[in-house]
Amino acid sequence: MAMQVNWAGNLTYSAARVHRPVSVEELQGVVARSLRIRALGTRHSFNEVGDTPAELVELGGLAPVVEVDSDRARVRVGGGLRYADVGRYIDERGFALGNLGSLPHISVAGACATGTHGSGVGNANLSAAVAGIELVTAEGDLVTLRRGDEGFDGAVVGLGALGVVVALELDLVPSFQVRQRVYEALPLDVLFPKFQEIVSSAYSVSLFTDWRGPVINQVWVKRRDGEAVVPIPAEPADGPRHPVPGMSPDSCTEQSDIPGPWFERLPHFRPDRIPSAGDELQSEFMIDASDAVAALSALDTIRDHIHPVLRICEIRTIAADRLWLSPCYERDTVAIHFTWIADTPAVLPAVARIEEALEPFAPRPHWAKIFTTPPDTLRPRYTRLPDFQALANALDPSGKFRNPFTDKYLFA
Repeated sequence: MAMQVNWAGNLTYSAARVHRPVSVEELQGVVARSLRIRALGTRHSFNEVGDTPAELVELGGLAPVVEVDSDRARVRVGGGLRYADVGRYIDERGFALGNLGSLPHISVAGACATGTHGSGVGNANLSAAVAGIELVTAEGDLVTLRRGDEGFDGAVVGLGALGVVVALELDLVPSFQVRQRVYEALPLDVLFPKFQEIVSSAYSVSLFTDWRGPVINQVWVKRRDGEAVVPIPAEPADGPRHPVPGMSPDSCTEQSDIPGPWFERLPHFRPDRIPSAGDELQSEFMIDASDAVAALSALDTIRDHIHPVLRICEIRTIAADRLWLSPCYERDTVAIHFTWIADTPAVLPAVARIEEALEPFAPRPHWAKIFTTPPDTLRPRYTRLPDFQALANALDPSGKFRNPFTDKYLFA
């Protein structure tokens, strides 16, 4: 077996075998015969959530299913596809996904399984668009759960612990155009009194800071074409920008306020280029939106511990959802994301300091990124965890899809 490493190169998967079935039927047989197995997506996880010492299965060999149902405004997407694989197809049929993450390189199934998101006070995370989920369960059965079914709200953000997702049905909206503009040098003392106003000023707003000083380096404003222009108390950038200081903006999406299709503007990065910094680690912590200013103020007091190992920090907003293991479960959320240098021993002390500073706000870490929160601290922050455990026991009584990560955080 060729060595399997994650996107960042900080994790080598420990699986004894990797399967690549070419049909759902073959996948069902692989799962049925395995004692322990996990699905492997685009390897964009920075921790062991997708790892297993047993067997892994990749879905890239399955047929690339993208089926738009115009009457129901839904799209059925195969489990092996990335957002970059489906955007144009959906747009050509007059529809759009309501939001996208920063990177179109990530798989739809993996992003939804871990609660990944974009930005916008009115936009829930990517998982909230899921209206149906098709799973190969422990005995090799193909099971479909739809919104409203018992257990559906627990299955969408499932961390791969319920089965192998072979397809998802996603809600669509009418296609739309987006204009993107970047502003620079927004002092924190200007941001804080107007925080809600600024993050609500457009369809999607992202704030970037390197924590070198009390200032937001860049404000990325993505407004729907025709949406009113709300003034931002910062200077417009005089050209394209990359979020990471000093990096070329060639890999970034168009920022000149020229309208373009949603799938070319909502992500920060182009699908044909290396996303973000490339050579990096990532952490992210979600807090109640009402605590945003207090939490950012707390981080400002420890910026000297953050900046030396940081590439960039991004602050985004996400609407609440009802998915049991979503970090945005039942609370409008502000997500504070850290892109680190690729040096785990140097980064972990900074992560611990951040977790300590954010502790009063009960942060929920992104399931697929680097965190050190103890399981006993994290579990009570998910009030539906007992219901998820019951669902997992019903769908996977032998624990075929569990791994050391899920055992530690979900089932111990």
